[in-house]
Amino acid sequence: VCSTWGNNHFKTFDGDVYQFPGVCEYNFASDCRSSFKEFSIHIQRALNSNQHPQIQYILLTIKDFTVYLRPKLVVVDGKIVKTPYYSSGVLIESNDIYTKIYAKLGLILIWNQEDALMVELDNKFNNHTCGLCGDYNGVQIYNEFIKGDTSYNSITYGNLQKIHKPNAKCEDPDETQALPSCNEHRDECERLLTSSAFVDCRLRLNLEMYIQACMQDKCACHGKEDSFCLCSTISEYSRQCSHAGGRPGEWRTHSFC
Repeated sequence: VCSTWGNNHFKTFDGDVYQFPGVCEYNFASDCRSSFKEFSIHIQRALNSNQHPQIQYILLTIKDFTVYLRPKLVVVDGKIVKTPYYSSGVLIESNDIYTKIYAKLGLILIWNQEDALMVELDNKFNNHTCGLCGDYNGVQIYNEFIKGDTSYNSITYGNLQKIHKPNAKCEDPDETQALPSCNEHRDECERLLTSSAFVDCRLRLNLEMYIQACMQDKCACHGKEDSFCLCSTISEYSRQCSHAGGRPGEWRTHSFC
């Protein structure tokens, strides 16, 4: 599974988590065997009215079948379609919360129509993918952040995945900008992610990765107390826990998320 959520977090197929704040169109995950691409997924983020990163659109191509997704909108081969929609081995479903695509070639895509996208890929694509999701070779940093003798930081790596479009107006994020450490938020994030609702998740996921992501979310919000700053990483932790076979308890309340 590869996913992206919240304040520009990415988790590769191989399980490495990094942050990349780009707002161009990027190759999220594609089949990169040069002779023939079975699929490609492109995404573009933008800041919404609250200055939070959201996915504006997703472009999924399977062989010569193209699906363009925006919140509440599904366009197949240039035509707006109603869901559920089925054609050439691809099923598209959507409701108020999620858009889901199931493709017979071994791909499931789930988007919450806001910040979070999760792609599950059959292991026949091991070692065959490229993009922000990495190469799916089972090794966390090799060939993504370390290639031969060269090592990349996450911004350099992200910028390499940009889709070059002639009229695109977007700046590459600065590769020299280090992320703040955000340690002052550790206790709060740890408390939230180790609450009793997530007992079933502890042994299934790497908790530290999500604590770090939560800390970055809090930092990026500069003390604003809106739900995005706290809820996006906790929601992702809950989704990934369910996906790993866990059963997160009820963690949302009327006053929280």
